[in-house]
Amino acid sequence: MKITVDRDRCVGAGMCAMTAGEVFEQHEDDGLVVLLMTEPSEQWADEVEEAQHLCPSRAITVDPAAR
Repeated sequence: MKITVDRDRCVGAGMCAMTAGEVFEQHEDDGLVVLLMTEPSEQWADEVEEAQHLCPSRAITVDPAAR
């Protein structure tokens, strides 16, 4: 699985960090998404996909071909 984030689209809602805190966090200065792992192990797949789904600005992209 390969993840990319678009910080320009991010609105700092924090759903990603609350859903998959091992993979995402929020920058302490501006609250925008910080990607901790670009290629997390399969054990985080469900949380990452849920975070992608919950993101209100659609700033998270998960490459399903790399899964």
